[in-house]
Amino acid sequence: MATNAAATYKDSKILTASPADLTLMLYDGAIRFCNTALISLEKMEYQKVSLNIIKAEKIIQEFRCTLDFKYPVAKHFDLVYDYIYRRLIDANIKKDKEILEEALGYIREMRDTWMEVMKNAKMAKI
Repeated sequence: MATNAAATYKDSKILTASPADLTLMLYDGAIRFCNTALISLEKMEYQKVSLNIIKAEKIIQEFRCTLDFKYPVAKHFDLVYDYIYRRLIDANIKKDKEILEEALGYIREMRDTWMEVMKNAKMAKI
């Protein structure tokens, strides 16, 4: 019953979130998947490592697919996302903790930047 309530709450949160909040949720998801992969790597649970890195890769791919190239900054974001994506692939192939931590660091930076953009947008509305 509690699991159902949690799932319902999660679904409701996603369905009512703004596009900015959804983006933040995706960044948080990619971070969570990378952290799970790191823990699984320490436990030598390689199938779980691969599964979670692939989930993070899919989020990064989604970010790349949704870039609007009519804005010049999109090209820069695309380069960053491409680099993160390639590092995630390398980490997965090599099961390399350092490479995965590097990719995770960039994802965190992107998420923190996004949070700052959201904060500034809210302040501009006041």
